[in-house]
Formats: sequence, C-alpha cells, structure tokens
Amino acid sequence: MKSVEILLVEDNAGDVLLTCEAFQEGMIANHISVVEDGEQAMLYLLRQAPFTNAVRPDIVLLDLNLPKKDGRQVLQEMKSEVSLRCIPVVILTTSEAEADVFKAYDNHANCYIRKPVDLQKFIDVVQKIENFWLTIVKLPGGNL
Repeated sequence: MKSVEILLVEDNAGDVLLTCEAFQEGMIANHISVVEDGEQAMLYLLRQAPFTNAVRPDIVLLDLNLPKKDGRQVLQEMKSEVSLRCIPVVILTTSEAEADVFKAYDNHANCYIRKPVDLQKFIDVVQKIENFWLTIVKLPGGNL
C-alpha cells in the first residue's frame, strides 16, 4: 500500500507535534512533511529551492495564521495554480471568524476545521481527519 503524503503547514511547534503523534497512532501509512510559513509552503508545493526534491502531497493541512504569507494567501495561490488545484486542502486553524470560513470555501478549501483547545479533542479531530480523508475519500494520485 502506498504511503499517503501529507503537507502540514503549521507554525506552532506544539500543534505540529500533536498532529504528527495523532497520525502516528492511526492505521494508515503516511509521511508528513512540515513547513512553518506560507512562503515555505508555496516553495514546497511548486518544488522550488530548497524543496526541489519535494514529493507532491496527497493532501495539505493548512493553518490560516502563518508568518510571512498567511494561509489565506497560500490557499488562493494553490487554487489558482493549475498544477496544484486538485490537491485537497483542509483548513485547520484557531480562527472562528465567519469571514475566514466564507473566504476559505470561496477559495475552494475542501473543509474548514477549527482546532480545539483541549488536548484530547485536538487529537480526536486529527484522527477524524485521518479516518475521513485517508480511508474514506479517494484522493487524486500521481504527479500531475
């Protein structure tokens, strides 16, 4: 079985650790690459230096509140780029702002999930993301 490639775009080291641990507890073979800001995310996705050998992700977990280039801009750029458009994007953020929810869906996010503050609830949410997106949903494959 092919490993699922996940790109986690997250600047909070604690959330990165929790997300990776929650995915490790799951039953799906996966590989998680992590970038800490929106500029790195776009370089990774476009396979530009220093990410020229990056593997195309099957899914992107994207925080909105990022340094350098925020997740809103990353989402808009991803969905404007033909080669990246079909990669599913799961918004995983602390923002509850209705404007953020609307703008994310308007820019073709595949879903919008608010990060729970409670540790166990956060782990549960990540495991539900894994269960849905990595076991139930058919993800587009291949390097387009």
